[in-house]
Amino acid sequence: MAYQTLKQEIITYSKSIGIDKIGFAAANEFSAMKSRLKQQQDDGYQSGFEKGTIEERTEPVLHLADAESIIAIAVAYPSRMKKPPKSSKGSRRGNFCRASWGMDYHHVLNEKLDKLSTFIASKVPGFQCRSMVDTGELSDRAVAERAGIGFSGKNTMIITPEFGSYVYLGEMITNIPFPPDEPVDDGCGECTKCLDACPTGALVEPGRLNAQNCIAFVTQTKGFLPDKYREIMGNQLYGFDTCQVVCPKNKQVDTHLHPELEPEPDLVKPELIPLLSISNREFKERFGSMAGSWRGKKPIQRNAIIALAHYKDEAAIPELIRLMKVDPRPVIRGTAAWAIGKIGTKEGFKAIRQAQTNEEDEDVLNEMDKGLTYELKQVEKS
Repeated sequence: MAYQTLKQEIITYSKSIGIDKIGFAAANEFSAMKSRLKQQQDDGYQSGFEKGTIEERTEPVLHLADAESIIAIAVAYPSRMKKPPKSSKGSRRGNFCRASWGMDYHHVLNEKLDKLSTFIASKVPGFQCRSMVDTGELSDRAVAERAGIGFSGKNTMIITPEFGSYVYLGEMITNIPFPPDEPVDDGCGECTKCLDACPTGALVEPGRLNAQNCIAFVTQTKGFLPDKYREIMGNQLYGFDTCQVVCPKNKQVDTHLHPELEPEPDLVKPELIPLLSISNREFKERFGSMAGSWRGKKPIQRNAIIALAHYKDEAAIPELIRLMKVDPRPVIRGTAAWAIGKIGTKEGFKAIRQAQTNEEDEDVLNEMDKGLTYELKQVEKS
């Protein structure tokens, strides 16, 4: 009864500090998750961003020796912008996914978990805990599912009854044996809209993702982007929301509960051309508070170049030519050359041929050749 009373006190307190949903789970091994992770590893479906070994990702006692239970939390974020800026000819804009709107959620949730642990420590002498948000070893989704926050959808996301999948997740391993909550029943039914809408087939089957093919993952890589993804990405600068947007459980879901998570329109839908010349300092000052900045400016700039090619924005040609000629990064030089060809102006094709005479990097030269193939296609059409 004492632990049940403490649990209710924690639930009440959690609401006062902006935690939208809280659940409690046993801290035993995530055995089903362990076998799934092993299969993911064997099939080469992992992103490479995962932290820790399979054991560390599924055995809470490896992070807290006296682990008895896990407290899972969820914080809802908006799905719609109140006044989105418009993309127009000569002033095209890119797009950060919804999970990168507002302040970096890692900081927001860690602050709430710190407050929660301080509250519990004031109630329980000898209290021990270990908190994690996304970058920790444990799977946030596996913990949230066990704790009854929501069910694991076919799009691999936790879907809550109240907020759909538009929630950030975190957890706290504790040495207190709280009474566990019941998991939520699966709500996907026969629906396969997320699988049908996935443009790369990254959702290989219900609840199973090949991260290597996921556009959200691809936008975060740092090398040359494989050709097959360039058309699909459109104007995405970071992340990808299609498998959430098409989900019926997210229909009409749009919560605005936390001012710090509200998007700044010009940041989450920035003009593309100015991104191409932004300095490291300017990038950190402008985008550093967003979750989507964690990989630095290079992937964002590469994606911006691809987005400009998608729009065939001729206004970008002078800046793209400058990058192709003088940028020290081969990925940026080469992607710019490809984009110049994709946009398809006479000025651009001429610039590619001139730049070829000074370029020494084989990968960049290959991208230049790709860019010039668009000239051949124009000739064939005429």
